[in-house]
Amino acid sequence: MSLKKTCASVKKYNNFLITVHTSPEGDALGSQLAFYNLIKKLGKSGTIINEDALPYGYDFLPGNELILRPGKGTKHINFADFDCFVVLDCADLKRTGSIYKLNSGNNPVLNIDHHISNRNFGSVNWVEPGASSCSEMIYKLYKRLRLPIDKETALLLYTGIMTDTGSFRYSNTSGFTHKAVAELLGSGLDVARVYRNTYENIPQSDIRLLLKVLPEMRFYCRGRIAWFIIKKELLKSGKPRVDLADLILSFGRAIEGVEVVALFKENLGENDEVRVNLRSQGKVDVNMVASFFGGGGHKTAAGCTLHGDIVKISKKVLNKIKEGF
Repeated sequence: MSLKKTCASVKKYNNFLITVHTSPEGDALGSQLAFYNLIKKLGKSGTIINEDALPYGYDFLPGNELILRPGKGTKHINFADFDCFVVLDCADLKRTGSIYKLNSGNNPVLNIDHHISNRNFGSVNWVEPGASSCSEMIYKLYKRLRLPIDKETALLLYTGIMTDTGSFRYSNTSGFTHKAVAELLGSGLDVARVYRNTYENIPQSDIRLLLKVLPEMRFYCRGRIAWFIIKKELLKSGKPRVDLADLILSFGRAIEGVEVVALFKENLGENDEVRVNLRSQGKVDVNMVASFFGGGGHKTAAGCTLHGDIVKISKKVLNKIKEGF
């Protein structure tokens, strides 16, 4: 059992390098910081290094100041001292950005994830596609190791579970999810504050940008697919502080009759690179669509990165989605 092997790894090793996928969100951050608290409770050492900076709005998470980025802030670190490399909420090792290269000693890799598309790249792979979130899995790890969950850790785990279940609206929300959250709420969390910080904290400049995107919404396949394009020119007018993708995709999902939402966004940093985000109400398996193009995720939420003309890419992906009906 992978949870059993994960517990053995946590007990065996003493100094952990901990990372998550690029562009981290609530679940990645919550599970990562909660895992760090777990090893500290066991008297062990750890260092958190992420490719990307803490996203806007998540500075309320306790311990966020511990998150380092490669470069000046890590020059003092002797990476030879680590004996285990932990990757959380990440289906593919290369989705950690450059961080996987820091494991220069080829130390054992502990892979903890809930994506069905996970490539089992670790020395130990604990992959639970049925789990609502990686944070739910870390909750299980605390329970298996019989470690107490303090209020700060409860806040981290709650944030991770809440965000990855769409505030408990998505089909990945199970009875176990609610039982876990019930225990976490026993710590006296201010859930209204968590929600405000996560979802009701959008800068006015980002709202203006969003208002430029929404009127360009298009429909395909007799209205069952809603799709959006964001070109570089729009982003050059001002880089958003929040993740506009989540806002746009949530808006599309709320439209009557829409089964799949697709967002195509040109990446500012790369030539001809297009990020594709997909959301489904469940009838179409968007993980299968994303996997066809080299990406992955979940049945109802997935993505991929493609190179080429954004209009041509959108046609190919939309036609692939159509095959799923």
